[in-house]
Amino acid sequence: MNDLHTWLSQQHHGLRTFRTFQQKLDDLGNGDARQRAMCRLLKSIVGSYIDTFDEEPLPVAVADRAYGRLLEMVASLDFDGNADRRLADINRVAALDLRH
Repeated sequence: MNDLHTWLSQQHHGLRTFRTFQQKLDDLGNGDARQRAMCRLLKSIVGSYIDTFDEEPLPVAVADRAYGRLLEMVASLDFDGNADRRLADINRVAALDLRH
């Protein structure tokens, strides 16, 4: 997951980054079955954000805040953690709403 965080940290805050992030999550989830649930959950959350602003003006402050929150969340995930840690991470991600 460090690679995903590194990639994300080097990207622009626009919707294209979020769309590409979804593809990277697909690739990761398809390549590692242990990560599939987390990847699908993150993809869904990012998808909700994209759907909200697709073809609408995206205020810079909103984009900056969403990008920062996503970057922070990805940095905090422990994909090699034990089952309790991974469940806690999944629950934290499930509570994430990038739109607000």
